[in-house]
Amino acid sequence: MTRTAFLTGAASGIGAATARALYDRGWTLGLADLNQQALQELSAGWDSARVRCYALDVTDAAAFTRTIGHFTDFTGGSLQLLFNCAGILHIDHFEAIPASRHQQIIDINVSGVINGCLAAFPWLKNTPAATVINMSSASAVYGIPRMATYSASKFAVSGLTEALQIEWQPHGIRVCDVMPPFVSTPMLNEQSSGAPVLDRLGVHLQAEDVAAAVIRQLEAPRTHRAVSAFFAAAWMLSQITPRAVTRRIIQFLNR
Repeated sequence: MTRTAFLTGAASGIGAATARALYDRGWTLGLADLNQQALQELSAGWDSARVRCYALDVTDAAAFTRTIGHFTDFTGGSLQLLFNCAGILHIDHFEAIPASRHQQIIDINVSGVINGCLAAFPWLKNTPAATVINMSSASAVYGIPRMATYSASKFAVSGLTEALQIEWQPHGIRVCDVMPPFVSTPMLNEQSSGAPVLDRLGVHLQAEDVAAAVIRQLEAPRTHRAVSAFFAAAWMLSQITPRAVTRRIIQFLNR
């Protein structure tokens, strides 16, 4: 059976790395992003019979539905994987970020995931072994200072993932996420402000590391997959210790 995947935020960073990993494994791909030129550059030389590129604003629910429809027309109705990867980050003091930017973070990081799940559901439920993988973050474990709204958006993604994992199980749809700490991607590297937590922990992951975690989710899904051995251990510890302990650790890192 042809394996089919639709990815948002596919033009760069984790989305692009995941697209490469899936393409190399023989998947047929729908690649979506606002940056159509970057999508074309990413897929240059790839088999056109296995790839379609779409300009998509994930905050536009109607456009998301139309785009998923176009892709499933191309695949004969098959949609085995939805990877909700599109997201934005703005690092700064909470009050220094304009309200419009806070809203944009929520619109893309949360509403974009909701729109994707709603648009893809009719096709996912009719495709055997269908999976939704949402892009979460280590920031969903405890709110990170100077990333307050970004953290809030990833808490929302985590909660949505947990709920849909249960709700969509009768439809045969697996729902899970990946939770990396800081990753060297354009989204992070182009920030004009920093954060003490980021400075202290450093950046030790590449986009390809997260793409590998996405592949592992397809092979052996977990509700939440922490990326990197260090964060996996820290995340497991956070599940069994009082939140006051986690708060003190974040306070220490934020000095």
